[in-house]
Amino acid sequence: MKLYEYNAFELSEMLRKREISSVELTASVLDRADEVDGKVNAYLKTDRELSLKSAENADKLIASGEAKSRLAGIPVGIKDNISTAGILTTCASKMLENYVPVFNATVIEKLNAAGAVITGKLNMDEFAMGSSTENSFFKTTKNPFDLTRVPGGSSGGSAAAVSCGEAVIALGSDTGGSIRQPASLCGVVGLKPTYGSVSRYGLVAFASSLDQIGPFGRCVKDVALLQDEIQGHDKMDATSAARSYPSLYDSLSGDVAGLKIGIPSEYYGEGVKPEVAEAVMNCVSELEKRGAKAVPISLPSTKYALSAYYIIACAEASSNLARFDGVKYGYRAKDCDGLIDMYEKTRSEGFGREVKRRIMLGTFVLSSGYFDAYYKKAKLLQKRIAKEFEDAFKTVDVIVTPTSPSEAFKIGDKVSDPLEMYKADICTVTVNIAGLPAVSVPCGYSEAGLPYGMQIIGRKFDEKTVLNLAYAHETAFGGFRRPEI
Repeated sequence: MKLYEYNAFELSEMLRKREISSVELTASVLDRADEVDGKVNAYLKTDRELSLKSAENADKLIASGEAKSRLAGIPVGIKDNISTAGILTTCASKMLENYVPVFNATVIEKLNAAGAVITGKLNMDEFAMGSSTENSFFKTTKNPFDLTRVPGGSSGGSAAAVSCGEAVIALGSDTGGSIRQPASLCGVVGLKPTYGSVSRYGLVAFASSLDQIGPFGRCVKDVALLQDEIQGHDKMDATSAARSYPSLYDSLSGDVAGLKIGIPSEYYGEGVKPEVAEAVMNCVSELEKRGAKAVPISLPSTKYALSAYYIIACAEASSNLARFDGVKYGYRAKDCDGLIDMYEKTRSEGFGREVKRRIMLGTFVLSSGYFDAYYKKAKLLQKRIAKEFEDAFKTVDVIVTPTSPSEAFKIGDKVSDPLEMYKADICTVTVNIAGLPAVSVPCGYSEAGLPYGMQIIGRKFDEKTVLNLAYAHETAFGGFRRPEI
C-alpha cells in the first residue's frame, strides 16, 4: 500500500513510531492529487511548498516529543469556505475569486496547534448552495466511483478527495446535508456534529442557524479523530456550546447490546429508492444480531421539512450575502453609473445562478406581507420537527435512515431542475433543522458499484453513541471500498 491509502489513525501510529515521516506522507498525498485531480477536480488550490514546510515542522514536533495530538503530521484537506490566513478562500465563487483572508478560522487554528498539515482548499458548490458541486464557478467535481456522476454537495470536493486518496481526512460544512450526502455518494464517512459543538468562527456563512463544520474520513475512527480535535467551546462564536467534550476516538467500542434503533417510516417511502431502503434495513438486521433492537417510530412533520428548510436557509442566505456588495472586499463590477448601479452589476456578475435564486427566494419570504405566511410558519415548523425528534429519543437511542434517496446521479441530470436537485436533501435537512448530530456510513452498493449511505442520528451532543453504532456497523459491513481510478 502507498501511504495515501492508509487511514489517519494508522498513519498516526506510524508517525509516532517514526516508521514514516510527515514529509513522506504529505508528498504521497500531493503526488496522488497530481495523478488523479485532473480527472476528479477535487482541489481548487494546493501549495506543495507550503504543505511540505508544515510537514517538516510536524516531523520536528514529533521528534522532540512535543506532539500531543494524534493528528500531528497528518495531511488534511479544507473546504474552500473555511478561512485560511494567507491562502485563497473563494467559496468557489467569482465574488471571492481573489480573496485572501488575514485570519484563520478557529478550526484551522486548532489543526495548526495540533501539528496537522493542510494540503489545500477543496471545491464546493458556490457559497455551499447545492447538492452536486456543479455550482462551483471554477470547475465541476466528479465522483471517483464514476466520473460521469456527481460527488454530491456542497462538500463534494472534500468527499471526493478523501474517497480517491487526494486527502487522508478533510473538513466540510453541512447546512442541510452537505457533509452526509456527498459522503454517501462517494462511499466515505461524514459527520455533521451537533450545532454549537464546533466553532463556526471563520466559516463563510450560508445559513447561520443551520451551518456546521464537520469531518470526513474513510473510516469511523478517522472521523472521531478529527472531530476530537475541532470540537469545543470558542468565545469567538456566540452559538458555541460551553460544555465538556470527552474523546470520541477513545470511546469507540462497537458494543451495541441493548441499543434501541428508531426506524421512522417517513424516511423509507416515497422518494427513496427501494434498493437504498433495503440496503439500510439489511444493515439494521446485522446490528440486531449484535444485540441492538429496531423500533418502528414516526416523525410525521418530515414531509414538510424540505419546504421549511429552504425557506429558513434562503432567508438567512439573503441576509448573510448582503455583505458582498463590491464595496468592502471581493469582486466589483466595472463601468458603473453610480453606487446603486455598482451594487446591481456586482451582485449580478459576481454570484452564480443558484446563489441568486436563493437570495431572491430569501428576500421574498422576508418581505412585508410574506414574512408571516412563509418565514414565520417555517420557524414554527422547525420547533415542531425538533420536538418530534425529542419525543422519539425518549423511546430510542438513535434513529437510522438512508442518507441519500439514491446513488449518485449523472452530471447535468438535475442542474436545470432546482426542485429535483433540492429533493436530494430529503433525508438530511431535518437533522440541521433540529440541530442534531448525524453520521453517514457506507451501507451497500448498486448493481453498477455506486455507494449507498446509511444515516445515524443521535440526541444533541451524543456523538459518542452515534459514532459507536457507526463503528459497530463498519466492523460488520467491512467499511470503505476504494474506487478504481
